[in-house]
Amino acid sequence: MKIEVTAFPRSLQGTGASRRLRVSGRVPGIIYGADQPATSVELDQNALLRHLKLEAFHASILDMTVEGKRERVLLRDFQMHPWKPLALHVDFQRVDPKKKIHMRVPLHFSNAEISEGVKTQGGVVTHSMNEIEIQCLPDQLPEFIGVDLKDMKLNDILHVNDLQLPEGVEPIPKLKTDNPSVVSVHVPRVVVAEDEAAAPVTEITAQTPADAAAAAASASGSQKGDKK
Repeated sequence: MKIEVTAFPRSLQGTGASRRLRVSGRVPGIIYGADQPATSVELDQNALLRHLKLEAFHASILDMTVEGKRERVLLRDFQMHPWKPLALHVDFQRVDPKKKIHMRVPLHFSNAEISEGVKTQGGVVTHSMNEIEIQCLPDQLPEFIGVDLKDMKLNDILHVNDLQLPEGVEPIPKLKTDNPSVVSVHVPRVVVAEDEAAAPVTEITAQTPADAAAAAASASGSQKGDKK
């Protein structure tokens, strides 16, 4: 998905200037990286908010135009107002086509409903991760990583190193080493709890047979005394 972004040069700096910019419907931002000087820019508030709603905007190479000059950038950070639908600031990073980039991309899960573990064995799917941090060259960056669950059975666990990644794309080194769980299929906890509650309970005491007989006799005598 190709996403084009238009930005405008920003000359005024400081808190007051940024506040006035937001009041006018613009958002202050910055473009940095690729061994070039940082560039202060401003963007249209409404256009930026529309872009931020797109999943691909957060994990794609963006085509940005500033005064007719086109640059390829990544969204690296943005700040939102605590309760208003208002962007306060946005950061973009230029990309070097020859250098690998690190990005978090979403995981798209499919076919859970037809997997054996869910369809015939009564399991439920539990997601341990909904996105993954990868490294690759800019032109190899995927918008998302697909995870097909059709072959998963009850108690199966899919780890990071089990994922089918596009050519040239790999998890960051820490993820490759740790190999954490991504998704699993297990029996719902509520079912397990109900089974445990329904199981018969056997009470075990530390009394010997003689102690038990003595206790019973004492209880019987007490009851007779009460009747008198």
